[in-house]
Amino acid sequence: GLAERAHHYPSELSGGQQQRVAIARALAVKPKMMLFDEPTSALDPELRHEVLKVMQDLAEEGMTMVIVTHEIGFAEKVASRLIFIDKGRIAEDGNPQTLIANPPSQRLQEFLQHVS
Repeated sequence: GLAERAHHYPSELSGGQQQRVAIARALAVKPKMMLFDEPTSALDPELRHEVLKVMQDLAEEGMTMVIVTHEIGFAEKVASRLIFIDKGRIAEDGNPQTLIANPPSQRLQEFLQHVS
């Protein structure tokens, strides 16, 4: 947890800790849904795990989340629905495991090769 860091300034926290605090603050108002826009993009690769774990725990607790991410493995494991947007349009929409294992379009296949 972050209890031992309760009296620290944000600049004294790691990027992952700052993200976890931001998520905790958002959860304090008991939202029905959470929106995440690339929550790990600005994090050191070693710290991204902290944030993904918090989000996975939220998913397991039944929190509805809309997540914009390039974390394909995470999306495949946690998401109930995957939407692939290409050039501002929905190009694919479906079951994450199915879309990732058998991309129906060449474009999704190319994307997955580049981010995996």
